[in-house]
Amino acid sequence: MSSPTLFSIGFRPFFLGAILYAIAAMGLWTAIYSLQIPLPLYPVNPVSWHGHEMIYGYAMAVVAGFLLTAIGNWTGIRTLHGYPLALLFLAWLAARALPLCGSKVPIAWVASFDLLFMLGLTAAASAPIIKARSSANYAIIGKLVLLCASNLVFYLGIFEVINDGVRLGLYSGLYLVLALVLTIGRRVLPFFIERASEQPLQLRNRRWLDLSSLVAFLLFWLAELWLPFSTPAALLAALLFVLHSIRLAGWYHGVIWQQPLLWVLYLAYLLLTLSFAFKAISIALQLNPLLALHAFAMSGIASMTLGMMARIALGHTGRNIYAAPRILGPIFCLLFASGVVRVVLPLLWPAHYQSWILLAQVLWIASFTVFALVYLPILVGPRADGKPG
Repeated sequence: MSSPTLFSIGFRPFFLGAILYAIAAMGLWTAIYSLQIPLPLYPVNPVSWHGHEMIYGYAMAVVAGFLLTAIGNWTGIRTLHGYPLALLFLAWLAARALPLCGSKVPIAWVASFDLLFMLGLTAAASAPIIKARSSANYAIIGKLVLLCASNLVFYLGIFEVINDGVRLGLYSGLYLVLALVLTIGRRVLPFFIERASEQPLQLRNRRWLDLSSLVAFLLFWLAELWLPFSTPAALLAALLFVLHSIRLAGWYHGVIWQQPLLWVLYLAYLLLTLSFAFKAISIALQLNPLLALHAFAMSGIASMTLGMMARIALGHTGRNIYAAPRILGPIFCLLFASGVVRVVLPLLWPAHYQSWILLAQVLWIASFTVFALVYLPILVGPRADGKPG
């Protein structure tokens, strides 16, 4: 029995879910935080709910869609599809919907579905990598396992089993998603730039740079968990800024600015790099730590994930990535503006802090809403070239 188009490959349901949830979750957060409208959520601090859902809800849906598509290309083994893919997506969806029922649904149910999704994704991504003995991708498995553990720590914090578990789970999850985004960016961005160039071009990733940035990020992750806002964390963030700046400089080519699907990814990586510098400065000057957190999340991760969804959905549905919809440029600019408003304006004019947050929320919702109007038909419809998938 053939599976519906929506569940023929991993990016289709999970990108669809990520896009719609980006709108819904931010809409709920706007109602709760900016409009002060009480909503029935399971018994957890609304701020913790917002952070958790942006990481383990939105971002992990994009990660799932990307990995369940890319791993098939990397290993030559078909990844999850059909009814198993539908069940994994339903586990993700249940974990997002059940909290809205408030106290009517035990939080243990929410945790069970969420952890089931995380474990299922880890298994689905690991199986073809292990079967193909693709050692270059073993690090992906390690990051997914750590993300499962971090989400478990979050819920154990909610259940008051682990002291400070909520903070540990949120910050660990954020930085592990960041690690995945940087890993994926390091792998695909040079390749995309090379393909876009009309002249022969080879962008190399230096081994010393790969190893040093990996070690520095591992130490930064540990410092942020156990020595938050400390001098070691600031120094490591500064080092990561330098290392990723060297990498970005080595990738630069004028062809980047000719295509929205290239410059959005390059600028997103640049913003992540600048976020490390901002993190170091914020620790040194004792700035509001939420500004640096949102620099990573909204300015970098959100822009990178939106750009990746835009490119993958076109390429894997038989469409021309070099003739992308013209509206993509304004969409990406709206999202970049959302990050700038959330991070920079509160720093310059703190008296209007609440207004800047509301404006950032509106810009976020606008960017994803327009993106949804363009990409939902692409994600649910058949390939443009008539091929299966």
